[in-house]
Amino acid sequence: MEIHSQSIAQLSAGLQRKDFSSEEVTRAFLDRINSLDHLYNAFITVNEEEAMSAATKADQRIASGTNEILTGIPIAHKDIFCSQGVKTSCGSRMLDNFIPPYNSTVIGNFNDSGAIILGKTNMDEFAMGGSTETSYYGPCYNPWNTNKVPGGSSGGSAAAIAASLTPGATGTDTGGSIRQPSSFCGITGLKPTYGRVSRFGMIAFASSLDQGGPMAKTAEDCAILLNVMSGNDPKDSTSADKEVEDFSANLSQKIDGLKIGITFHNDAKNLDSGYQNCLEKALNQLEKLGAKLVEISLPKNSLAVPTYYVIAPAEASSNLSRFDGVRYGYRCDNPENLHDLYTRSRSEGFGDEVKRRILTGTYALSAGYYDQYYGKAQKIRRLIRDEYLSCLKNVDVIAGPTTTGPAFDIGSKNDDSISMYLEDTYTVGANLAGLPAMSIPIGFVNDCPIGMQLIGRDFEESKLLNVAHQFQHATDWHLQFPIKKNNA
Repeated sequence: MEIHSQSIAQLSAGLQRKDFSSEEVTRAFLDRINSLDHLYNAFITVNEEEAMSAATKADQRIASGTNEILTGIPIAHKDIFCSQGVKTSCGSRMLDNFIPPYNSTVIGNFNDSGAIILGKTNMDEFAMGGSTETSYYGPCYNPWNTNKVPGGSSGGSAAAIAASLTPGATGTDTGGSIRQPSSFCGITGLKPTYGRVSRFGMIAFASSLDQGGPMAKTAEDCAILLNVMSGNDPKDSTSADKEVEDFSANLSQKIDGLKIGITFHNDAKNLDSGYQNCLEKALNQLEKLGAKLVEISLPKNSLAVPTYYVIAPAEASSNLSRFDGVRYGYRCDNPENLHDLYTRSRSEGFGDEVKRRILTGTYALSAGYYDQYYGKAQKIRRLIRDEYLSCLKNVDVIAGPTTTGPAFDIGSKNDDSISMYLEDTYTVGANLAGLPAMSIPIGFVNDCPIGMQLIGRDFEESKLLNVAHQFQHATDWHLQFPIKKNNA
């Protein structure tokens, strides 16, 4: 099997057996990026020289027997995680010249494990979008069909994995930004429980919703990545003081008797018919593995999208006020005065979607409207979380669609913000509730991959990964990649 076709688990085992070196593995992925990424625009920055240097050190570490499971494995990072000495742009002109003097906790954890940073992946500007079309560096393209979007905002990470430019990557998820691109690109992606992964050095969009997580070919690989990403961090006040278990330990556990709540029959009107058929087959497969399907109802989840699009822009308005052209980032030329500096730096540095959300959020937080919009949205958010928790008392996991359909055409929703926002219909609820959720591939509609979403109880990522792994052990959807289709 070619190096680029192997999973993280397979590459790690090969490195241990001395089938190949980290230098060989890293070189293989860098060569693929150099030869193929012009088709996908998945990377903003490629870290070639530093990656090869790190690979040499990883080989020495493996030879000395002090390696960990990720030592010598190349990984890509969403360009929202600060990386010391490497540009971190957040997909924005505003940070096009920003080179952080420190590492985010997530990147620091990967560096400590001996993983190799291939580079930083493309994304919607400041993670605001569901298509990776709002990036200052141009849109990212879906490897299954380059006329389609890869999803967003972690579209670069998803596309890079689907095209086998990297075996795994980090992403962030504020309203579905790991799960939706995972579904569109036919990969596995996990949004952990809020607080499971440190947000220190992860540039904020909406602080009460943002969560970093792993993206890879398989649930097994996601478990390996999450083991490194997770843990309490004193530098992040929202980091959960929760013991980190070994997320790989229970992957092979049978799911006999597991209760899986299903809701999609209630939402069939919003769901592509081909998608619905694939989902039913996937649920039938879980039944064959011993799980029991239980019909549940989440009526308040119908309010999740409008609730999210009040809370998230409000928090974005506050978080992005720090980008003013004074301390770092983009500064306009020849400002006439301080007011002109602020106005033009922000007008020229931010893209249209970011400006739209800042204005929306500022309005929601303004005097006379705070209680009417932001305050009310927070109350509804609590009701949504309570509804999820009530259902999860009776079932172990909730299963349903990740998206309303397969990937849509590039440019098809650029003039219709509402249609774009409704792409988050099935994903935002888990963010508002702070619950762990993941997407796994379950088939194809119109030759494009689609995913099934699994939602679990607080800090029960292991159970989600167990269900996903058992499903993937019985199916091969996660093994289907466009490299086989396109001979790339």
